[in-house]
Amino acid sequence: MFNGMLGKKVGMTSVFASDGRLVPVTVVKLGPCVVTQVKTEKTDGYNALQVGFDERSLEKCNKPRAGHFAKSGSTGFNTVREFRVDDTGEFEAGQVVGLDTFAIGDKVNVSGTSKGRGFQGTIKRHGFSRGPETHGCRNHRAPGSIGCSAWPARVIKGKKMPGHMGVDRQTVKNLEVIDIRPEENIVLIKGPVPGCKTGLLEIRKVG
Repeated sequence: MFNGMLGKKVGMTSVFASDGRLVPVTVVKLGPCVVTQVKTEKTDGYNALQVGFDERSLEKCNKPRAGHFAKSGSTGFNTVREFRVDDTGEFEAGQVVGLDTFAIGDKVNVSGTSKGRGFQGTIKRHGFSRGPETHGCRNHRAPGSIGCSAWPARVIKGKKMPGHMGVDRQTVKNLEVIDIRPEENIVLIKGPVPGCKTGLLEIRKVG
C-alpha cells in the first residue's frame, strides 16, 4: 500500500473539533502526485514508487528528465521523490495517486525544510541566556567562554556557537490528520510543520 504524498504548505488556521475544542491546524495542499517510475526488487533491488509533483512542461526540463517523464505521461514535474512500498503490483507508470491514501485520524510524519534565519547569535540560535544589562556588565549577548585553559587548549568539537540558522531538513512525527477535503486536495494536520508558505512537504503515513 502506498503510504506517502508530496504537497505544499498553504498556511495555518484553527478549526473546531467535534467536542468543541479549538484545534490549531496546518493547511497542506497535497498532490496530485503521478507515478513516474515503478521500482521493483528484481530490477532495482527494492520496491518503491517514484512520484512527481508540481507539474511543468517537458520543454522546460532538461533532456534526461524530459525523456524520463515522457515514459509516464506528457508532462514534467518540478519535484520527484521515492516512497517505499511492500508490493508494486497494483501500481503503474502514469497512475495518479489521490488523497484516499489518508483518512481522518491517521498519524503522519511530516518532513520539510525549515525557514532560513541567516547568521544568528547563540541567544536566538541555541537559546542561551543573556548577561546583565547594568552594573557595568559588558557581556550582554556574547556567548562567554568557549574553551578550556591549559588543557586541552582548544575548542571542543560540537560547541554551540553563532552561525547559520535554518534551511535544515526537519521531520515532525505523529501528527494527526484532522480533516480531508478531496475536492480541493486539502488536508488539515494538527499543529505546526516545518517550512514557509508554499514550501515543499513530504507526508508519510505512520504504520
